[in-house]
Formats: sequence, C-alpha cells, structure tokens
Amino acid sequence: MPRHVSPLLHAESPSRHFSKPRLQQQGFSLVELMVGMAVGLLVMAAASVALLASRSLSATVSDASYLQQQASYALRIIGLQLRQAGGLYLNLNLSAGVDASLNSALAPATFETAAPAVGSARGYAPQTDILRGSHNSLQTGHRRYKEPVFAQSGLAAQARNCLGGPVDASADQRLESHFRLRGHVLRCGGNDTAASPQPLVENVAAFRLRYLRMQATGTAQPQLQYVNVQQAGRDWSEVVAVEVCLVLFGQQAGALPAGSGYSGCDGEWVQVADLTGPRKGRMHRVFRNLFQLRSQGSL
Repeated sequence: MPRHVSPLLHAESPSRHFSKPRLQQQGFSLVELMVGMAVGLLVMAAASVALLASRSLSATVSDASYLQQQASYALRIIGLQLRQAGGLYLNLNLSAGVDASLNSALAPATFETAAPAVGSARGYAPQTDILRGSHNSLQTGHRRYKEPVFAQSGLAAQARNCLGGPVDASADQRLESHFRLRGHVLRCGGNDTAASPQPLVENVAAFRLRYLRMQATGTAQPQLQYVNVQQAGRDWSEVVAVEVCLVLFGQQAGALPAGSGYSGCDGEWVQVADLTGPRKGRMHRVFRNLFQLRSQGSL
C-alpha cells in the first residue's frame, strides 16, 4: 500500500526565497555637508585674498605709472623752455651798410642780440629777459622771429612757449614762459596767457628750483656752484643751468607700510603718516633734472 506523504513536508520555507530589503543612503550626512561647506569657504577666502592683493598691486603700479607720466610731461615742457632760454636770431640778410669792411663776396650774417619792443608787443633784451625766478617760480625768455616755412606761403614763427603760443599774427619779439605752483597745481603761462596761466600738471606737493652759477675771474678756472635765488639774483647772467625738483603724490589713498616717507627737494625727511589733507595716505615720488641754458655765454 503506497505511503502517503503530506505536502507540507515538501513545501520549502518562504525564507529561502525572500530576504528583507536593505536601506540605501540617498544623500550626504551632516558631517560631510559641513566639511564640504568648510572647504568651499576656504577656497572662496583664498580667491578673495588673491583678488584683493591683485587689485592692490594693480592700483600701486597704476599710481606709479601715473606719477611717472605726469613728471615726464612737466619736465619735458620746462626743459624745452630752459634749453631755449637765451636763444638769438641769426639774421642772414644783414645790410651791407652795417659794416663797410664786409667782403662783398660773403653773405653778411650776424646774431641779433636785442629786439626792441614795438607798440604793445614784447621786446627782447637778453640781459633782463632770459631768466628770472625764485625758489618755486620760474620765468624764461628767448628771441621770437618769423621765417619762411614749407607748410604755408607766409612767414611763421616755429618756436612756441609752454602753452604753444602765441599765434603767428602776434608781433611779440620775445617768447616767454612762466611756471608757478598754485595750491597743488603747477601752472604755466606766457605772452598772451601770462595773466591767466593754465594747469600743466596736478597733484604737485612741491616745486623747487636751484641755480647753477659759473664764475670766472681772469684766467682762473671757472667755478661752478649751486646757489639759491638770493645769490643768483645778484647777476642772472652767471646762471648757466637750473635744477628742477618736483614732488608728486598719487590719486589713490591706501594703507602704506609703517615708516613710509621720502627725502624732499631740500633734503628733509618727510613722514607720509604725518601728512594731512589730500596728500594723506598717498604715494609720493620725487623727480629731479638739471637743464643747461643755451646762450648765456653770449651775454
């Protein structure tokens, strides 16, 4: 008789086919999130510091470049007028009647040392018009004349003063340029603008002048000596060169290193931290140049 086996004995346990599902992480933990935020903040801080340092360096370089350009322009204009100071007119059409001993085969020529004033026009006298000045102002003069030029049919004057004047129609026999410091602006005027000088450069902390005098006694070797305006004013014809000193300050104020300062035009030490007004916290630079006058030896 067959043996009956209960189906329950052959049924497999459900636990063999079904297991409890595992829980998987769907995001970051709080610790990971905080670490990420901290790293991001550090990166942003480093980038901000680098940006600020770059901006500070760029501002410093820009300020230094600005001062260099301002000084270069001012010294170029002043030097141009000083080097021409005392310039004379070479008259290539001298009348033969001036000197009967002139050889008729030679073209008479001479340097005109003076040009008298006509009407309201400015005349030129080298003994008094070449150079005048003080410790912080300067006046130069040289001969103005007209000559034929290729660019136009009539006569025209090629030399100009510090502002590019006067106009060709002017009857002035003298070109003059006046340099003076008003406030923190170096101004220039001359001829028709002498009474209303125009700005040349700004942000000027100091404008100082020193004069080089040459004295010769008999056959002795000439002696060169730097003198102040009181000594130079005794005889301006002995002044052969002028030293120009400019102190300019920057446009941007900022924190400067402790003890920052500079040696001024008179050799004194200036502490930047002690400055007030528009110069406070600004970069300062000192510029010097020596310009030799052109024709002092002809006087």
